[in-house]
Amino acid sequence: MSRTMHPWVRVVAALAVVASTLASEAADDAPFAPGTKAELLQETGAGEGPAWHPELGLLTSGGDGHIWRRDRDGKQALFRKNAGSNGLLFDREGRLVICEPVQRRVSRLEKDGTLKVLASKYDGKRFNQPNDLTIDSKNRIYFTDPQYGDRSTMEMVDSKGKKVEGVYRIDPDGDVTRIITHEVDRPNGIVVTPDDRTLFVADNNNSEPGAPRKLFRFDLKPDGTVDFASQKLLYDWKTTRGPDGMKLDAQGRLYVAAGLNKPNPPAETQEKPTAGVYVFTPEGKLLDFIPIPRDETTNVAFGGPDLRTLFVTAGGSLWKIPTTTPGRPVWPRVD
Repeated sequence: MSRTMHPWVRVVAALAVVASTLASEAADDAPFAPGTKAELLQETGAGEGPAWHPELGLLTSGGDGHIWRRDRDGKQALFRKNAGSNGLLFDREGRLVICEPVQRRVSRLEKDGTLKVLASKYDGKRFNQPNDLTIDSKNRIYFTDPQYGDRSTMEMVDSKGKKVEGVYRIDPDGDVTRIITHEVDRPNGIVVTPDDRTLFVADNNNSEPGAPRKLFRFDLKPDGTVDFASQKLLYDWKTTRGPDGMKLDAQGRLYVAAGLNKPNPPAETQEKPTAGVYVFTPEGKLLDFIPIPRDETTNVAFGGPDLRTLFVTAGGSLWKIPTTTPGRPVWPRVD
């Protein structure tokens, strides 16, 4: 019998090698290694706003109103008392920029420990509840300003008297511009791409039945304004809790905190557990999901020496998830 391989056999064998190689490359390119699960780090002090500092460790906004520090050895301590904070982010100089919904402002903790208010009003009116923020390459700060809970103290209205839950930009010279007025119902998480060309905004109205729980993408113009014609819906959480905080990895993928594990009627009625971290391509393709067994999953941040640890805040608890790709925070950078 001839031992010469039939041409079709060689073709099939070659295709099998290609398929195996592609599968291996896809696995290597996945956000998480197979079998990855979230690990609980602490039960308290992590309500929102995780932000990594290479020397301090991880800072979080606690549900008690304080900013807490978890050092590199895992020891938890009070960092800033009665901060009334939500979103936290370090700028390019390593200064902590803080969304302060209690004081209705955005501030920055300077290197000498003093607190500088960056924005507290727009058009003479106080903000609602500054929630989350992102910083572009020109050091312009974009932040969301929703209103959760009691709406009787809202001052932000448009020219027709309609209440506004908007998105704003703070320029380095201190000027404040509203860049989104009603195009998003209740903006929450926000992130800008490193090239300043794209803005992702989480729309999370979780208090009204049928309200938006969606992730949107917008094109940004060079002047930091939004091209509204570019608005694209990337994902819809429908009847569960919508998207909250989110961050980008070095490949431009979005890691979004969202969902609930049990219904919260009348607004959030989905029975299936959905709480956790969702990973999307920039085009909105869902790549992966890591469940978090807490309600509510509120925010994420990359940290650790190589920025390959995803820290997750959920219901006051803190979790970590190892990732295959480092994050892409404004600061610190690991290239």
